[in-house]
Amino acid sequence: MKEIKNRIVKFISFGPKSTFLLILLIIGCLSIIYNLRKEVTVIVDGEEKKIITYSSSLRNTLKRNAITVGPKDKITPGLDSKVKDGDKVIITRAVNINVIVDGKTLQIQTAEKNVEEMLVAEGITVNESDKVNPPRTQDIADGMTVKITRVTTQLLKESQNIEYSTEVRKDPDLASNVTKTIQEGQTGEREITTRVVYEDGKEVSREVISDVVTKEPVKKILLQGTLGVLALDRGGTQITYKSVIRVKATAYCPCNICTGKYSSSAGYNRTAMGTQAKRNANGYSTIAVDPRVIPLGTKVYVEDYGFAIAEDTGGAIKGNKIDVYFPSHSQALQWGVKYKNVYILK
Repeated sequence: MKEIKNRIVKFISFGPKSTFLLILLIIGCLSIIYNLRKEVTVIVDGEEKKIITYSSSLRNTLKRNAITVGPKDKITPGLDSKVKDGDKVIITRAVNINVIVDGKTLQIQTAEKNVEEMLVAEGITVNESDKVNPPRTQDIADGMTVKITRVTTQLLKESQNIEYSTEVRKDPDLASNVTKTIQEGQTGEREITTRVVYEDGKEVSREVISDVVTKEPVKKILLQGTLGVLALDRGGTQITYKSVIRVKATAYCPCNICTGKYSSSAGYNRTAMGTQAKRNANGYSTIAVDPRVIPLGTKVYVEDYGFAIAEDTGGAIKGNKIDVYFPSHSQALQWGVKYKNVYILK
């Protein structure tokens, strides 16, 4: 101590000049110290703190003030920045959240503002169609859980047959038990496009978005007869007819008792149509009719009598009544009076 005092006395003894230099040195040191002093505002999660530092390094300044910055914390400006007087440093502490995605639960620390920024920062790819819950604009909160549902869409194309329809046309020239095919049917085709939506690999919806006929079906056309069918014997002989009339059937012959004419009379055995009345067991015989019911010239089949032509009329033949012709009176009497079906032939 004595040695230090001696040195100071010796320095001062050099006179006013030495004193002036010392003062300058002190002023210079104070000026340097003053310029190194900086006041910095540090805001951590909204809480503000002012600190004094003489360091130009932000990293060192925070370290000396026991302010730590975690690897996932966000700091502005960056840790490697230079410190200036009046700087404002903002630190956002990372919080713990869970992210459920692709069948996994990820435990993540993040200091990002919202879900969207967190996903970008963590490199988690989210497609436009994917569902994010809570929404991407939701602010991050400690302990929150973010669930990402992968949404995929698949278009399925399927070909289906179109069954053809069948049209049945009535044909008055065919027997009712006869059906003819005049046009074969052809199956059509259609292409159906279905949009299937999956969420995390599970189907959640299915919608037909297109149904296009690629081949029109061709309808089948059948001709169905309308003529009635009458079996004449067990051997399979059949006739076809347009209609059937139930009549009272009597019989007559060319004698004067039946017709009022003798063999010598004019028009003897002549019909109303001017033809010769006849009984032809193997062909067409003559019958008398009411032309209002069965027009003259109509070919018919009389039950238990045979084929005949409506060629004659009679004063007593009115309405549903006919007279069948026989060549002799005894045959006409033997027929008597019967109720028979008359089949009108085509």
